[in-house]
Amino acid sequence: MRFSFFAIIIAALWFVSCENNTPQNNKKTEPAPKKKVAVPVFNGDSAYFYTFSQVNFGPRVSGTEAHRHCKNWLVSKLEASADTVYQQNFKARTYDKVTRRGVNIIASFNPEKQKRILLMAHWDSRPFADADADESLHRTPIDAANDGASGVGVLLEIARQFGIQRPEVGVDIVLFDLEDWGPPIDLNIQGQEHWGLGSQYWSRNPHHYGYSAAYGILLDMVGAEGAIFKKEYYSKYYAAHILDKVWETAQDMGLSDYFLDEDGGGATDDHYFVNTIAKIPSIDIIHMEPNNNSSFFEHWHTSQDNMEHISKESLAVVGQVVLQVVYHE
Repeated sequence: MRFSFFAIIIAALWFVSCENNTPQNNKKTEPAPKKKVAVPVFNGDSAYFYTFSQVNFGPRVSGTEAHRHCKNWLVSKLEASADTVYQQNFKARTYDKVTRRGVNIIASFNPEKQKRILLMAHWDSRPFADADADESLHRTPIDAANDGASGVGVLLEIARQFGIQRPEVGVDIVLFDLEDWGPPIDLNIQGQEHWGLGSQYWSRNPHHYGYSAAYGILLDMVGAEGAIFKKEYYSKYYAAHILDKVWETAQDMGLSDYFLDEDGGGATDDHYFVNTIAKIPSIDIIHMEPNNNSSFFEHWHTSQDNMEHISKESLAVVGQVVLQVVYHE
């Protein structure tokens, strides 16, 4: 049985780490008890609104007005909370040999802190509903409510919480563009390099020369009703210790019905390039269902990836776990 969101809130409000206060001998000073860490309460309604707001622009496909307007809105929202916001303009060639323009959006918090955590999502939407049951829609752009907007919605709410209460570490939120312009299924074009074009560019050209982070967490497809998260293959291969940290945090919060202690499949997602190119150990919190033909959530790359299937509870669960991890660094 799933825990209610109210149980999540109670579990996440305070996390107290204690040490044995019994002195070993009279000559040694008692170790100071670790301080209590107040973790903000993630607001699922807020994350839902941020997700809806992106979808409301229409499909955020490079070169469209919806893409431009959404970019400006995302920048303004992040500027309200972050210390610095960067717009990284780049060009990349898609599978069809067309050079397209993209914009990665980076928001930095506590830039003076040496220890940094990287939080990521992609903000573009798929230009093709190529997995739709209706073949007439296979070249139609999708709303991408879950596959894109949900992860960004969670990160915008996290950024808002950072603006109210800064964590002790430095955090960089990166929203990647041109993640989902890989070839349509029916073309049967293979190659990992066709996906994650924005993360490939950023990994080779970070917003600061020599940038690094202790680890990264990517959010992708985190808002569907009944979402569950298994341990994605590349996350375990490149960053098993980070995967364990996040999953153990979720389990300590009573969220093991969402964060399953099971191995999942592999996804050539943005974290793959951050691991292999930028060499930052990174994991992917991603909804995968191996029983589906696509291995992803039911409405992946279809016209049905819309707000009708977005859950405030799923958004809140993921957001609260990420907050818990970051504020305990």
